[in-house]
Amino acid sequence: MMGVQQGTDRRSSRADSRRPGREEVAQGFQRALSTDPFRWSEAWRVRESCHPPIIRFYRPTKTLPVSLTGGACALNCAHCGGHYLQHMRPIWSETLLSHAGKGPRVNGATSYLISGGCDRRGRVPVTSHLDRVAELRRGRRLNWHVGLIDEDSMRTIAPLVDVISFDLVGDAETAREVYGLDLTLSDYIETFEMLRRYVPVVPHITLGLRGGRLSGERAALEALQRQRLDALVLIILIPTEGTKYARCAPPTLPEVAELLVEARLLLPETRLCLGCMRPLGAYRQAVDELALEAGFNGIVNPSGGVVRRAAAMGLQSIWRDECCALD
Repeated sequence: MMGVQQGTDRRSSRADSRRPGREEVAQGFQRALSTDPFRWSEAWRVRESCHPPIIRFYRPTKTLPVSLTGGACALNCAHCGGHYLQHMRPIWSETLLSHAGKGPRVNGATSYLISGGCDRRGRVPVTSHLDRVAELRRGRRLNWHVGLIDEDSMRTIAPLVDVISFDLVGDAETAREVYGLDLTLSDYIETFEMLRRYVPVVPHITLGLRGGRLSGERAALEALQRQRLDALVLIILIPTEGTKYARCAPPTLPEVAELLVEARLLLPETRLCLGCMRPLGAYRQAVDELALEAGFNGIVNPSGGVVRRAAAMGLQSIWRDECCALD
C-alpha cells in the first residue's frame, strides 16, 4: 500500500522494531553535525533569509485517519504490509457516519485524512464511497492519499479535496522492490503535475524507503527543484513488525542529515516539514534536532528537547492540532 504510514504513528505499538541504540545514535548525531560545517551554515543562512523566525509544531490530534478500503490493500508493500490501515477508521463505520451526519466532531476531529489500500496499479479507489466522504467534509477539511490515480478520478474528487499528500518515489528500483510497481520517477512527477492542476498537493518523500537504504531520494529532491513548491514533507522509514522490512535499520543519522540539508539548499523558499512517520526513541529526538539545525519550518509530534532547543535559538513556536499538509 502507498502513503498510509503517515498520520498513524501514535497508534502503532508494534512498529519501530529495529531502532538504533542510544550510544549508536549519539555517535551518529555528532558525525552528522561535524560533516561539512559550511553546508550546515549555508542551510541556516537560507532559512534566515527566506523565512521568518517561526517554527510550527504539529500534534495532529484533530485529524482522524479514514480508510476507503478498510484493511484491504492489493500491494502488500514491503514497508507497510497493511499494518497502518488497521489503525484507520473504515469509511463505512456506523459511528463515524452517524456522528458526521449530525454534525458533532468524531473524537474531536476537525479534519480527516482520506486514505486506503491500493489496487495493483498503485491507485487508491478514491471514487468509492463519495457520498460518505461528502458527509465527512461538512464543516471539515480533507487531506487525501490518492496514489497514482488517473485524471478522470481526480476531476471527480476535486470538489471534496482540500489538499493531497502525494508520495514521491525517486527511482524505479525502489518502486519495484517496495510496491511491486514498474514505475519511474518520471511517472510519479507526471501524476504529481496532473494533480496540481486541480488541487493543492504536498509531496512527501520517505528517506530510506528501500529497506533503510538511500535510493532515489536525492533524485526526487532535484526533480522537485524544478517545481514551484509551497511545501514538502520528509518522513523516514519505520521498520515495522510483520512487514518485509521488519529487521531493517532506518538510514543512518549522517545520511538523514545530508538529505535534510540538501532539501533546504535545493528548495530555499519551500516550507519544509519533518512529518509524523519516523522511528521513535533517541533516534527520533536526534532527527528532530537535525531538522531544526538544517532550517526546517515544521516538525510533527516533536520531542521535548527540540521544542526547548528552538526556543533557545530564538524561534517563535506555533502549535497546530491538524495534519501538517493542511497548514
